Amino acid sequence: MTDNNNDIQDVVLYEKRDDVAIVTMNRPEYNNAQNSQMTYALDAAFKRACDDDEVKVIVLAGSGKHFSAGHDIGTPGRDVDKTFERTSLWYDHTNKPGGEFLYAREQEVYLGMCRRWRDMPKPTIAMVQGACIAGGLMLAWVCDMIVASDDSFYQDPVVRMGIPGVEYFAHVHELNPRIAKEFLFLGERMPAERAYQMGMLNRVVARDALEQETMSIAGRIAKMPRLGLQLTKQACNNAEDLMGKRSTMEMVFGLHHFAHVHNENVSGDKLGGYDGKAMAQANKAAAADSKSGSEA
Repeated sequence: MTDNNNDIQDVVLYEKRDDVAIVTMNRPEYNNAQNSQMTYALDAAFKRACDDDEVKVIVLAGSGKHFSAGHDIGTPGRDVDKTFERTSLWYDHTNKPGGEFLYAREQEVYLGMCRRWRDMPKPTIAMVQGACIAGGLMLAWVCDMIVASDDSFYQDPVVRMGIPGVEYFAHVHELNPRIAKEFLFLGERMPAERAYQMGMLNRVVARDALEQETMSIAGRIAKMPRLGLQLTKQACNNAEDLMGKRSTMEMVFGLHHFAHVHNENVSGDKLGGYDGKAMAQANKAAAADSKSGSEA
């Protein structure tokens, strides 16, 4: 049975194939940059999948060329100033002054939602192609497994903004600390093969085989008993937390917001003068510099 009911929101598509739910980010014209509309739609889609007893596995995908270019910091659909029906007990951010504005918003839509999605009681697989940048990493990292195309790449360039990595700071757990420092200090693209070698990815396949491989893995997982899968996931997540993942994230979230306030005091802009276009240009220039340096 295939359910192509896409009534959650156009920016997120929901499909069910037998016992696998496929949740797809659908802003390909903006490389699936995540605005609040998309984030709340993702939350609704994940809840729908978790509430459906027929769904055993959840696959997260991105339509178009890229999985996700990160948080929306410059498209016409940027909606940071809009109020949405909140899913946590955090209060509305839109009328709050100073650093409280972003702190309250990102507690809800970034840190809070991502940690809740990580703890979904069903196995999740990120199906990643093309760019997985900054906020895109957060969505891939909350999933239990990552299956990637061989042309995918991974990057957290926000140190360029004076900010110590994205809000869901899992870098030193997804990569070892020394590689995490390199990843952040340089802000360069990490190709799929190296991300696989570092243990961040489970499988790397040709792009035209990505969906087939992901669905094959999801189907094999779905044959396992539901409670066994949930308990196993809980055990692994708890082990990560005992190794400091949650407490590190709390600490870095505070540093992240200190950096936002510092930027605003110094330059008048929370992002250190970077909008989406400026960041994209800087990323392309850095990639070109890295390539020319390796060829020298």
